[in-house]
Amino acid sequence: MLLSAALGLAIVIAGCSNKEKENSAPVHESSAFVFGETPVEFSFYGNYDWYTMQPWGEDPATQWIKENKKVNVIPVPAQGASVQKFNTMVASKDLPDVMFMDRGPLVEKLRQAGKLVPLDDYLDKYPNLKKYAGEETLNMLRSDDGKLYQFPNWYTSTPMGNGGYMINKTIYKELGSPRLETFDDLYAYLKLVKEKFPDVIPFDIGYGTQGISILYSGFGEDHTAAYTSYGFVPSGDKLTSLFANPAFKETITFASTLFREKLITQDALTQTRDQVVEKLNTGKVAVYASYDTADLGSQATVELKKNDPNAGYTMIWPLRKEGVDPNKVYPNNYDSIGWNVNVITTEAKNPEGIFAYLDWLTGEEGERIIFWGPEGLYWEGTDEDGAPIWTEKFKTDVEERTKFMAVTDSFQWAGNTSFIDGSKASNNMKLPEDQRDWAAEAQFTIAWKTSFNTTQFSNLTPDPASEEGKVLQKVADIETSVIAKGLYAGSDEEVEKIIKDGEDAANKAGYVKLLEYETARWQENLKKMNGK
Repeated sequence: MLLSAALGLAIVIAGCSNKEKENSAPVHESSAFVFGETPVEFSFYGNYDWYTMQPWGEDPATQWIKENKKVNVIPVPAQGASVQKFNTMVASKDLPDVMFMDRGPLVEKLRQAGKLVPLDDYLDKYPNLKKYAGEETLNMLRSDDGKLYQFPNWYTSTPMGNGGYMINKTIYKELGSPRLETFDDLYAYLKLVKEKFPDVIPFDIGYGTQGISILYSGFGEDHTAAYTSYGFVPSGDKLTSLFANPAFKETITFASTLFREKLITQDALTQTRDQVVEKLNTGKVAVYASYDTADLGSQATVELKKNDPNAGYTMIWPLRKEGVDPNKVYPNNYDSIGWNVNVITTEAKNPEGIFAYLDWLTGEEGERIIFWGPEGLYWEGTDEDGAPIWTEKFKTDVEERTKFMAVTDSFQWAGNTSFIDGSKASNNMKLPEDQRDWAAEAQFTIAWKTSFNTTQFSNLTPDPASEEGKVLQKVADIETSVIAKGLYAGSDEEVEKIIKDGEDAANKAGYVKLLEYETARWQENLKKMNGK
């Protein structure tokens, strides 16, 4: 719907004056502004149907901010109709001070209409964003005029992710804890599981084709699972066909073999997330692979430990083809730019004050308070990295803490992933082994260490209404069909034919032209990241 809005907005903004399109709107500078002393008040709009901002100042975190930083925020609700609300605000030229939204066409159309405040002049005066996001990330967020208009949310300078493999500890132990490092090891182990535990699913690949993408990451060095989503593989200075990539062929062939021998769950492409959770929570899966392994593994381990304290799952280092460097296998990927962005509109009377608040919010103190509340509530003091030291109340008052964090989630507009994840990991690893959070430990010891930086491939997706955009959708559908047909193939030879036919169909649909378009955008990204 947001993409549809982008098309509609082109008509709405077309009536703006030439001066607006030249982005000549002045930046309103506040005189003698001092953050924390000079009051800051601004209106805030989240451009999502699902987004509802909680009342400002009625929870411990925002009450502290209001009293100690003199910041007040007035919500502008979308009321479940963000597309209509957005277009109405733009058409009436009655914009809120801050808009919280996805990167992409809508931001650029506002920028071209002269409705956004450039942020460059504030970066050195308020240095947290520049410090934590870094020049490469900020360069990737710059518009075609070279200026920065977007303040990112949940950006990161460190790896992140939840994907990979995990094994059922009880089954693994009963089968003698054999070596599990390569795909040959996996094949032998799954056959053993099928023989000794006939009521257990040897290998579950999650819902959709997630597990197949995880497998792909182990058939070549630096072949992140994300390439199967992108539909291309970089080679030299070009983005090349996924169908022609040897690792893709090996992946589908291996997965098909496992499926034919009933070593993979037979409802792999039709099962729901709830069905996967049910199987994991009852211990009916020997090996699991997907993008959400750390999350689902944590839940399942808690359930299984209720009956047996030694039961549960263990995340293992990503499996690989024999000969592939184990330290170059990446089932996870991360994008330093993060999730969405905040933009300050030219309606704001004090854009510097708004930027100062967002910059404080993305720093250590701001992140601690908006995420875990003011000091004394769930933390007391900090460690050498600025991470809050959790109190006993944090560990024991789980229900109230969960309620509090559910409220403050709606105020997390400048999330600093590296700091938050690092703080969680720091606290978790200081606990005795039997008290550590399963997911946090799995992330810290394996998932984050096997995550590939794919920032360079950001913003390659063409406008869905363009010729390349239409080709992309056709190619994506063809790829999905190839994976499904390949999984159900009766032989390796049939798999090869399915992939070849898929590539031919993609090429007829304009795949080569799409790859050329994406390659050009990719090269532009590389220049941006290098500050050119």
